[in-house]
Order: sequence, then structure tokens, then C-alpha cells
Amino acid sequence: MRVAKLTSARKIEMFEEDIPKIKNSDDVLVQVKAVGICGTDLHIFQGERADVQLPRVMGHELSGIVQEVGSNVTGLKVGDRVALDPVFACNVCNICATGHENVCDNVKCFGVQMDGGFQDYIVVGEKHLYAFDPSITFEQAALAEPFSIAANIHSRTMTTAEDKVVIMGSGTIGLALVQAAKGIGAKVLVSDVVDTKLQKAKDCGADVVVNSKNESLAEAVQKFSPGGASVIIDAVGIAPLLEQSIELAAPVARVAVIGFDGKAAQIPPVKITKKELTLVGARMNCHKFPMVMEWLNEGKINADLMISKQYSVNDIQKAFEETLANGGNIVKTVITF
Repeated sequence: MRVAKLTSARKIEMFEEDIPKIKNSDDVLVQVKAVGICGTDLHIFQGERADVQLPRVMGHELSGIVQEVGSNVTGLKVGDRVALDPVFACNVCNICATGHENVCDNVKCFGVQMDGGFQDYIVVGEKHLYAFDPSITFEQAALAEPFSIAANIHSRTMTTAEDKVVIMGSGTIGLALVQAAKGIGAKVLVSDVVDTKLQKAKDCGADVVVNSKNESLAEAVQKFSPGGASVIIDAVGIAPLLEQSIELAAPVARVAVIGFDGKAAQIPPVKITKKELTLVGARMNCHKFPMVMEWLNEGKINADLMISKQYSVNDIQKAFEETLANGGNIVKTVITF
């Protein structure tokens, strides 16, 4: 089978290896059909992740077809179309026992701290796979993972239909957040500095879009929600936007923190105290795949709106290079098998 490995920064090589075999009774052999390129993959590709050892098979947004099941697999059968939950935890610590495997001290993401989906076949435990309806394409189902992140963020911020939500950034996660928030019934404002991405946000249902390079975001938010927004999400994940989130927040608002920026944010505690703000972290997803698969099966979310380009796995090096070169115009690149 074909295996695409990142062997050094900005260099992916194709290898031929044996198809993996089922070893455990709950294992499932999956033929990979589509894998999204995530922003994390782009950072890994450029050699920007110290926690990734090379060579590495990247890819954690994936879908495929079940080819074989272990003796104790009861929820899936050969021929099922499945999407992968890429959160792999120890499953024995106190945090895992509470159901929060996504923040286990030993959590790993498929394709990041362990080999992932840019290969023809994978073997994973049944609990990481979720079946989807044949009416859903493999490319659409591969985006279940970013939608699961959006679902987790909205769960952490307790978003409701009464909320005015501000989302900063209209990349993959930002657009997934828009669709999820609109599905809940909330009003949504999206800011970005790229007009083509803002148009995508509008297509996904955003009520207001703001090019923050040309307009005052603070003024736009005040018009959208006088006194500040009740939910603010920095979908870019950098310290300056977290600082700005505090300024845009209404009293008793909820602010989601999802970035991995190691730089310190300059936030005077008094600004949190006087407004009684709630800051919540959100990492990967926490058992949100069943909800997202339901959304996909019922047509409540449209993954096609986020797919910009598709490439064969044989052209994966080109796919990464062109996605980086055209980042301003590309939301999601999908690798097909």
C-alpha cells in the first residue's frame, strides 16, 4: 500500500508497505478514502512542531471504508463508511475516567504524535470510528473532525439561540463554528482580513462579516450587539486576538480560548472581574462525533462549502506546497485515495 511520510521539513516521500493487520479483538481495518489537510499538518510540514518526530505519516481528518473487523467488534461491519475521531488517550487516568480524554496528560492526536491517515489503510479501535450515511461523500465526512472541534467549543461556551456570537477568523474552524452556531439558532458576526474567506462565512450563514483590516471590529461588534457580544471565539488562536476578545465581550460573556500560542496575553485581571467574564479552554473534541455525524446525515451542515481543492495522494507534496502558497484563498484542501 502507499504511505506518504514527512521525512524532513517540507519533504513528503511515498513508500510501499504491507497493509496493516488486525491485532486486537476490537480493531478495525479501514481503507482510507479522503483526508483533509489541517492547519496543524501545515505547521508539521514546515517543521514547526517540536512534539512531532520524523518520519511521520500526517493526517487526522479522515474517512474510509471498513475492510475487516476484529472478533469483538459489534457496531461496525465490512462495507461501512466511517469517519475517524483522532483523539487517543490513556483511558486509565482520573481525567479519562471523567470522560475528558481530550485533555488527558498522555493524549495523542492521530497523525500528529502518532502516525496518521495519509496512507491507503489504517487499523484503529472500533471506538474511534463513526459510521455515516452513503448519501454523504467521503470528502464531506473527512471534515467531521473540524466540525467536532466546533461542537466542543460551542458546548464549552454554552452557546444558545439567544446569543450574539463573534468569531474571529474564517478558516476551517471558523467556518465550522459559523455553521454550528447557526444550527443552534444564534446570531453570528465573523471577522477576517481576507474578503474571499469572509464571503465563505457569509455562504455558511454568518449574519455580519467584517474585514478588520479595513473596518473597526469594535464598532462593528457594538452595532451588532450593543454592549458587547455574549460569546467571543478567537478561531485564529493568537494572544493579541485573545486580548481583543476581552474588549469585545459583554458583561457575563463567555470567551473561548482555543489557541496554542506560547506568547503571553496581556490581560488585566480587572477587565475579567468587572464584567464577570468566563474564559474557557477547548481542545480537540470531547465525545462530539455522534452529534456531528447526526448533523451530516441530516444535512444540517454543509462541508462542501469549506472544500477549496482536492488532490490525489500521489500529488500530496504538490498539495501541501500549493496550499501554503495560496493560503489566503484556500480554506480546506482534501487528499483523495
